[in-house]
Amino acid sequence: MPGREYNLEERPLEFCVRIIRLTEGLSNTRAGSYVAGQLLRSGTSPYPNHGEAQAAESPKDFSHKLRISLKELRESERWLRLIQRVPLIEPPTRVDHLLAECDDLIRIFVASVRTAEKHR
Repeated sequence: MPGREYNLEERPLEFCVRIIRLTEGLSNTRAGSYVAGQLLRSGTSPYPNHGEAQAAESPKDFSHKLRISLKELRESERWLRLIQRVPLIEPPTRVDHLLAECDDLIRIFVASVRTAEKHR
């Protein structure tokens, strides 16, 4: 997304906030509760894992922590798509901006992993 900030401190934090707000609004059904719990775990994980990467003990550890963040973002993207498809929230288009941000973060973390691997 042109013009978007490439801030790996603020953007994952804001993504976490938005995930929390979304999960609080999911339907209070068995499926809604299950998906909310799964999304809450995966969607709030990239931010603290990025913090762990910043405190990595080695370049290999740094790459590993970034890869964990990336894995969790990819999982979150799947849960968001499921929420939209069922739908577990009305209107389902409420998830559009969060999906776009998730995609942006995935791209940023992929680039970060590649850069880290290249410099290792």
